[in-house]
Amino acid sequence: MSRTKIIPIPVLGKHAVNAYLLLGSRPVVVDAGTPGSARTIHDHMARHGVDPADLALIVITHGHIDHFGSAAELHRLTGARIAGHVADLGPYRTGRVREPYFPTGPMGRLMAKNKKLHVEADPFDPDVLIEGETDLTDFGIAARVMPTPGHTAGSISVLTDDGDLVAGDLVANSFMGLIPGRPANPPFHDDPHRNLASLREMLALNPTSLHVGHGTPLDPDRVRRWADREQRRLDRLATRGRLRTRPRD
Repeated sequence: MSRTKIIPIPVLGKHAVNAYLLLGSRPVVVDAGTPGSARTIHDHMARHGVDPADLALIVITHGHIDHFGSAAELHRLTGARIAGHVADLGPYRTGRVREPYFPTGPMGRLMAKNKKLHVEADPFDPDVLIEGETDLTDFGIAARVMPTPGHTAGSISVLTDDGDLVAGDLVANSFMGLIPGRPANPPFHDDPHRNLASLREMLALNPTSLHVGHGTPLDPDRVRRWADREQRRLDRLATRGRLRTRPRD
């Protein structure tokens, strides 16, 4: 199968919120942005020479409104099936995220007050339910869906055979992409320790680049160094009893 090309689709700002178009023998979209983003994604596909009617799959990395907000609308525009992890079915089926959000720092505490993060999206039932590692060859790309829980219980990433990791909110760029190339936490994590463990598991697979929901691609070696520092920070917070996590269902 041919090399999978990764094309970012900015749905908010220059890099603040990204969806991704993956091109193999058929196109696949990863994430669907905030409510009202479907037409933007649709038009970006067309500008890259992709007939939206040929879209094979819409992969949603997790149940936050800036990633699944337009999934149902994009499905209606393209007819493509939607894939999502079973552990995030609640948000998908209700159109509402699990609240409260669990901020990772000052940016998250500020953003948690933003009314746009608390709106209701069109609900949907994933056509392809993800529970474990899932091959995407049948959908036209040489890649696997990898469960990467922690940011949410049902967070997933897509790892291509070429080594590109489309990582959702496993990691981000600083300040929602305002400092490109600098690894940081996204504004929220349900379970920071579990998310960091998932990130380390993906880094152990030696990806060539990390394509994230917020910001530009990240260099794996730089992310590894950041992950070591983040591990020490989380351990200190846990020792002081200051690390909040969402109770598991």
